[in-house]
Amino acid sequence: MITVRHSPIHGHGVFALRRIRKGTKIMEYVGERVSHAEADARYAHKAEDDNHTFLFTVNSRTVIDGGVGGNDTRYINHGCRPNCESSVEGGRIFIEAIQTIATGEELCYDYQIERDPDDAPDVDAVFACRCGATDCRGTMLVPPPAPPARKPPARRPRKPAKARRR
Repeated sequence: MITVRHSPIHGHGVFALRRIRKGTKIMEYVGERVSHAEADARYAHKAEDDNHTFLFTVNSRTVIDGGVGGNDTRYINHGCRPNCESSVEGGRIFIEAIQTIATGEELCYDYQIERDPDDAPDVDAVFACRCGATDCRGTMLVPPPAPPARKPPARRPRKPAKARRR
């Protein structure tokens, strides 16, 4: 159903060998299941500007490290206009087509990488998106929260114009 090859988005990518219908569960994301602390420790040596990861959060206790015992799903790239999405079912992660994918088309999903309060100021550049979509948000991170909407100042009712005497 899929193959891994060089991607114009980034490094390797996953491509459809045949048409994949919307709603198809393509594959499970697998790898070693570890705690968040273990995942952090494994990659603590990485440079601050290295965004390459095969880690996938399952829940508040578990992360799947696709770099250890993973399969081809670890090569699915991020895209701001995705044709797939991930879902967690019973503690397992699956990749599903959210639209029909043509033969030869690259599979992608929105990574929605969470922001941390201690992120470096250039975190959006570190996790820059290369998907090329016309509406690309420029980062693989979850968009920052929008500032609260400002209410327009309350308008005072106009005083009625008084008739003038001559």
